[in-house]
Amino acid sequence: MSEIPPPTIPPSTPPPPGGSYTPPPPPPGGSYNPPPPPPPTGGGPGANSDRTLMLVLSYLGILALIPLITKKDDPEVQWHAKNGLALFVGQIVIYIALSLVARFMPFGGIATCISCLLPLVFLVIWILCIMKALKGERYRIPVITDMAEKM
Repeated sequence: MSEIPPPTIPPSTPPPPGGSYTPPPPPPGGSYNPPPPPPPTGGGPGANSDRTLMLVLSYLGILALIPLITKKDDPEVQWHAKNGLALFVGQIVIYIALSLVARFMPFGGIATCISCLLPLVFLVIWILCIMKALKGERYRIPVITDMAEKM
């Protein structure tokens, strides 16, 4: 009987000229570690989250003063903070006017109903403004934004 040598398995890629051989990457399911994610771009760690926080604070009533005072170098945050502060002032003026009408006018019941629905209206406006701000857009509220731009 003649002995047949066992077959040899050639490498999947031919070795480069020069004789050195690098093995192929390990098969799926092995101990392969993917490359680390790229470092975040921007003004350092936490810069984007800080800006996001300031944009959200811009439309939370009196808290709009925080981005207005702390982020003087960012014109976009300043615009949203002024718009949010003007929205807050407008809300207070509307509440005072409606409470005076409800107390002293004969059709005060209508003003009271309107003042009950007003928080929902302002909540929708705040959410809309925050969503637009986080997308990098501006939402113009007709009288409020004009008042904010005069500040």
